[in-house]
Amino acid sequence: MKLFTLHLPPSAASSVPLTRAAAPPLLLREGFSWGAALFGPLWCLVHRLWLEAVLLAALWAALALAPEAVAAPAALGLAVLTGLEARDRLRARLARRGWRMEGVIAAPDTDAAWFRLATLRPGLVRGLP
Repeated sequence: MKLFTLHLPPSAASSVPLTRAAAPPLLLREGFSWGAALFGPLWCLVHRLWLEAVLLAALWAALALAPEAVAAPAALGLAVLTGLEARDRLRARLARRGWRMEGVIAAPDTDAAWFRLATLRPGLVRGLP
């Protein structure tokens, strides 16, 4: 069973159904991000995490200058840490932009999570295509 966090756009009030003009709600999966672990700064750039991308690139550059005995375990640790923190960085970016986290949905996959959201809060998904 996977966990998804439900985020509502800044313009959405919890009692008002979303219109087509408003941004749709967002379900963000919890857990390790393999894309972030494998591609690091590139993954951050794709997800518009500018500061994180610069910091990761600087850390990778510093690791390139480190002795080989230190660089290999440190690079592995940095990749694991990046994968573990990636979803939290996305949540922080949404919070900075005014999105509200409304709750957590447990489901086996993304489609089931959207179905569960539609069952629990039909007003949120009524205007979605």
